[in-house]
Amino acid sequence: MIRIGMVNESWGSVLEKFILQAHSKDLKTSYYSKEWNGLRLRVSFGMGVPARVPWIAFLGPDMEVSYGFYPVYLYYKELNTLILAYGVSETEEFKATWPTEVLNSTQTVADHLGVNIPRYGDSFVFKLYKVQINGSKIEYVYTNTNQKASEKDIEADLNTLLNYYIKILSLSTNASESEYNSNLFNVERQLEDFLIDNWDKTDLGKKYNLIIEDGELMSRQYRTDVGIIDILAKDKQTDSYVVIELKRGQTSDDTVGQIARYMGWIREKKGDKNVMGIIIAGSDDERLNYALKIVPNVKLFLYEVDFKLRESGGV
Repeated sequence: MIRIGMVNESWGSVLEKFILQAHSKDLKTSYYSKEWNGLRLRVSFGMGVPARVPWIAFLGPDMEVSYGFYPVYLYYKELNTLILAYGVSETEEFKATWPTEVLNSTQTVADHLGVNIPRYGDSFVFKLYKVQINGSKIEYVYTNTNQKASEKDIEADLNTLLNYYIKILSLSTNASESEYNSNLFNVERQLEDFLIDNWDKTDLGKKYNLIIEDGELMSRQYRTDVGIIDILAKDKQTDSYVVIELKRGQTSDDTVGQIARYMGWIREKKGDKNVMGIIIAGSDDERLNYALKIVPNVKLFLYEVDFKLRESGGV
């Protein structure tokens, strides 16, 4: 069953859950909603080992944490410091970024903290909070005024930055509910999230490993000179690369051509002559099956989704 995420959950409770989990050994992110205010929500506590700087990112269309600009919470837990930032990718420069009014008048995270921080120093500070943890209770204090930030303050700060971001991207502020409802059963949009969040429980996870470097997931939306691979994994036995592509409403010819192009890039750039490919589709396709008969090292996987309804318990 693919979970879309919690509904009617306040941002304060989400952030509190995030802070507490950051100090645990639990790295799972399936507890969190996949969308917030019409933007895609991504959460990371690290992969394999806990990250020194867990984060929550809000992504617009065509944006990824590894390739884009976006609002992001950066939690420097060793410093008890939470930053709501104008985030920028540190992996690869995007074709666009925050407006000059942000770049020219806002300090970077590294400049503001003034210490040797582990990561994300090139992002720009919007709000900075000192985090105080008392048992299961979280309190936030604005570092510039030493005043406590209430749950309403925290939510207002986030909404201000999200609305600014949405305006920059020329998105409708009403997109949240309409987009959420229209995509509730758009399985292929949710499928990539589901696979990553539940990797070890899938047939893929039994045979292949996700690629993780310094506690950060590198497999998802892997960028190449010839396009973006949905998921790049490695065979547990041979250590060869595995290119995984979701058939997102494309023709069979387009899908096969795309995965063959990515496999060719891996063979050339990574020196892996045994690279293989996997196409994931929602139904069997005669044309696709014929095409795969003459394309070596490519398999077809079919997914099944079990949706369940339950009474909310409301009046």
